[in-house]
Amino acid sequence: MASNHKVYYKKAQEMEEVEDNSIALVITSPPYPMIEMWDEVFSLQNEEIKAALEVGDGLLAFEKMHNELDKIWKELYRILIPGGIVCINIGDATRTINKNFQLFPSHSRIINAFQKLGFQNLPEILWRKQTNAPNKFMGSGMLPPGAYITLEHEYILIFRKGDKREFKTKALKETRRESAYFWEERNIWFSDVWDFKGISQGLNNKEMRKRSAAYPFELAFRLINMFSVRNDTILDPFLGTGTSSLAAMVSERNSIGYEIEENFKEIIKERFFKVISFGNEYIKNRINSHISFITERINKKGPTKYTNENLNISVVTSQEKVLKINKLSSIKEINQDFVLKYKTIEKHPTSNNLNKKK
Repeated sequence: MASNHKVYYKKAQEMEEVEDNSIALVITSPPYPMIEMWDEVFSLQNEEIKAALEVGDGLLAFEKMHNELDKIWKELYRILIPGGIVCINIGDATRTINKNFQLFPSHSRIINAFQKLGFQNLPEILWRKQTNAPNKFMGSGMLPPGAYITLEHEYILIFRKGDKREFKTKALKETRRESAYFWEERNIWFSDVWDFKGISQGLNNKEMRKRSAAYPFELAFRLINMFSVRNDTILDPFLGTGTSSLAAMVSERNSIGYEIEENFKEIIKERFFKVISFGNEYIKNRINSHISFITERINKKGPTKYTNENLNISVVTSQEKVLKINKLSSIKEINQDFVLKYKTIEKHPTSNNLNKKK
């Protein structure tokens, strides 16, 4: 049991290293158009963006920034398998240009771009990142009508290439069953509102912190387990500090990442080599969380009908019976690829007795 993880330090506008119809899932968070910290990044791609900002034409700059992202979205349609999924974390921007305050709705602009490419637009997730700061309101304080709503959420937009993915062979069907998630995870993950905070990357370099806007590991882990199966390949065209690849490692998927900022190289490598301890702790907590949930459920409602045969723990549905979770064993860098190996988790010694409650 092994997975393979590649990182290319270059722009992702042309992903010639990636074959057609080879990627099962894309998870990414691009630079946000019209967020000031990303102006330089976009302007380096197209000098007309800088010119538009200098003359105060915000709408033109906004559109030209999205034109740069469109080049990558076009590539995603090529590399995705039929039924493959794209998940994009994006936030809208508010900005004052020429004394005119307005919203720049990146999420709707991206939806339009994907629909034009032929993707199917699926229900999206609102990621709430609220703050309780007393000074969060913008505008005229308590006096109507000049105050502005504070943006306390971002979007996770979800698109599919074509119809539902099919699993026709016996082997593919078995892999799909092994890739199941717990019943209580399904109930949390498939809500259209996620409520947890972003994370600090702990980067010492001020410029690196400025250029890193990573989402939490939990966000990537959920999406990978919701929309792919074990041994699939996950791609992130804006890898940043490598969170998408780390979540793929813990989920027993392969990954490919593109990152234009070569200064992230050592950061990514350092995080990859820490994945064994971090990943196994995360897996342990995941299993313990399920055991706590199922114990409480049995105490309240009585025994469940099913047991997971790989972990020896009670589960709610028959679809969880062959769900498989393996521990991370070792990671090596081989010819600039990172190869991760796994080992079987020992069956839980006591959980099989949960259903024997009187």
